[in-house]
Amino acid sequence: MKHPFLLTKWYLDCAAENGDTVILYVADLRWNAIRVHYGSLLTVFEGRVGSSSSLRGGAAPAVQDRKIAINLPHLNIEGTWQALRSPIQRTVFEGQHGSVEWHCLQPMSQVDLLFRGTTRLAGRGYAECLTLSVLPWKLPLTELHWGRFISDQDALVWIDWRGPHQQRVVFHNGKECQVESITESEIVLAGSDTRLELDRGLVLRQGRLGDTVFPGVSRLARLLPRSMLSVNECKWRSRGLMHSSGAESSGYAIHEVVKWTD
Repeated sequence: MKHPFLLTKWYLDCAAENGDTVILYVADLRWNAIRVHYGSLLTVFEGRVGSSSSLRGGAAPAVQDRKIAINLPHLNIEGTWQALRSPIQRTVFEGQHGSVEWHCLQPMSQVDLLFRGTTRLAGRGYAECLTLSVLPWKLPLTELHWGRFISDQDALVWIDWRGPHQQRVVFHNGKECQVESITESEIVLAGSDTRLELDRGLVLRQGRLGDTVFPGVSRLARLLPRSMLSVNECKWRSRGLMHSSGAESSGYAIHEVVKWTD
């Protein structure tokens, strides 16, 4: 079945050992006769958060075997993600008017990036692609908790949908897990002594999407209903500490809480 709405959204990130971080979004929107290509970049260098966005187009990430390559001149960034763990794929929502397909291509990556032609960033990273054929503001949820944590030993990713449609998807080192609780500061896996502590040390972005994400892309914002622009998001880069069977591993987490309001 062909849907009048199709959004393909890539998310890729990298965090270096010193905390420098790059988060990249690349999206392609097809909605009836409308087509929009969108790119956005969040950066942290020496503790300072920066952002940029573009509607000027550009190539989607190129996937070949276990490698993803990007080259986005309008965002001044290029680089590669090399998979260190196997991919994961799930349908996280399916309804009468469409579905949400989640493809985590790289739960853990080795990343090498060049920013503005001069700044090189290397570290552990993550890559996923989300495909929505249902209008995002029609999704039956009121709150979303999402995140990923990576250390040398561990890769944890979680999706927690709350509201009329409830869905939890959690993978630890390639194995799907049940969870006891998910909060902004802690993930506790069920049936084990494994838990992840998050310090929420740096806020990357906070506020209504209409104020944080869309001001630089007004052409796209004009297509969206007020309810979507009013969605509230808080995104963190945290130091994470994973406790499991008496052992600990530390690394960085990128995670967020998104809340829909009436």
